[in-house]
Parts: sequence; C-alpha cells; structure tokens
Amino acid sequence: MRIALGLEYLGSQYFGWQKQIGHPTIQETLEKALSQVADHPVTIFSAGRTDTGVHASAQVVHFDTTAQRRDLAWTFGVNSLMPDSIRVQWIKAVPDSFHARFSAMSRSYRYIIHNSRVKSAILSQQMTWHPIPLDVTAMQEAAQYLIGRHDFTSYRSSDCQAHSPVRNLMICNVIRKGDLVIIEVKANGFLHHMVRNLAGVLVKIGEAKMPPEWAREVLLARDRRAAAKMLGPDGLYLTEIGYPQEYQLPLGLPGPVFLHIV
Repeated sequence: MRIALGLEYLGSQYFGWQKQIGHPTIQETLEKALSQVADHPVTIFSAGRTDTGVHASAQVVHFDTTAQRRDLAWTFGVNSLMPDSIRVQWIKAVPDSFHARFSAMSRSYRYIIHNSRVKSAILSQQMTWHPIPLDVTAMQEAAQYLIGRHDFTSYRSSDCQAHSPVRNLMICNVIRKGDLVIIEVKANGFLHHMVRNLAGVLVKIGEAKMPPEWAREVLLARDRRAAAKMLGPDGLYLTEIGYPQEYQLPLGLPGPVFLHIV
C-alpha cells in the first residue's frame, strides 16, 4: 500500500531534509515516527530536499507499508511522536504509480522578507530581516525578466549537482503586505540555492543599487559571480507541489500560516 502525506515544518532546528549522520534532519525524524506507527521500517521519498534552515508549509512525501491503519491513526499517531516543529497535515492512500518527486509537475516557494527598521523577536527565525527600505515596484519589474525557460547558471550554487541548469520559471512575483515583502516563484524544478540567489538579486535592485534590467544581465552572464550575495534560509518556504489532477491530493492555502492570520 502506498501512502502520500502533506508535511509542514520549521526548518530552523534541522540540518535540512536529507538524513545526515550525527545531525537532526526532517527525513530522519519523520521516518522514525512512521516506522513506530507502522511497526516496521519505513523509507520516505519527498517532492524536494530543502536545505538547512529552510521551512515548508506543503512538503509532500510518500512511503510504502503493509500496515493497516485509519487515516486519523496515521496522522495523530505520527504527530504525537514528533517535535512541535514538524506536523503531518493530511494523509491519503495513492496508487503505486504515484511518486512524490517524479510525479510532481511544479514546485512553488515563497521568500518572506521583514522589511522593517527593527527585527522581530517572535518571528526572527521565520523571516529574513532587511532594514533598508525596498522598492517593490522595481523588484517586480526585474522579476519579469526571469520568467520563462532559461539557463539559470548565474542563480545556482557553485556546487549544484543538477545535470542541466535550464529551468522553466512559470511565476515570479514580488508583493508587499505591510512590512513584509513576499517573493513568489513557481517552476518545473529549482536548482540548488536558486531561490535564495534570485532573492539576493531582487533585493539589491530593491535597494536601488542596480536597475531592474540587471536581473536579465545576470541571467545572460551564466556566471554565479555575476549575481548578488545569496540571502539566508530563514525566509524561505516550500509552499506547493503541483501534481496531476488524477491523484486528487488535498490543497490548502500556500503558507506560511502567519500570512493568512490578519
């Protein structure tokens, strides 16, 4: 039996998604809890591997099991065994053709910047603080140069292991909500550190240190050295995984949740 589940987590306390010897990770924590509820070893497969300190409001994973459990038993059982920073939001039986990673058609992220003179004490690990005022109009203009199918070599890390730097960026928007500047991106896939490097370029443009057209110049350079400094992981959230309609997976509001409270 194959089961898919939706996962929310705060990545600040973890060394990313993938298991590492001697370091706490999301994958290891979830596998231990699932194995205990299933009463047999469980291996999970995710839609994407988030880096150290990166969060998710809508990660999707799947696993195979011989255990017979009600959906509520899986959800409450697993959540009772995990720290408060990781929560299963939903669970659903899926056909064997489903694969959390390879069935995904798109992935969406949000990068949240707290654009204020004073850093938040409560949400300091859930947003990236930037005290210099940002021109969101200029950032949005720059973002439009990046939409489409491009070679994103300039926007990936130097140690990225992807075979091809070409990605199709479907959405790239910058909006302001009070003191929060939100960068929203959607693509068929992302390169290592691509969103954080992209955010770094847009922030430099928002500070009026470079014109909006610079985002395109960086893209065409195909050289990581042409871009800006990469921003930190605190503000980055995996917010949605797009799958074919046939799987009928639950869809919620894209996170993080504090954006929808007010």
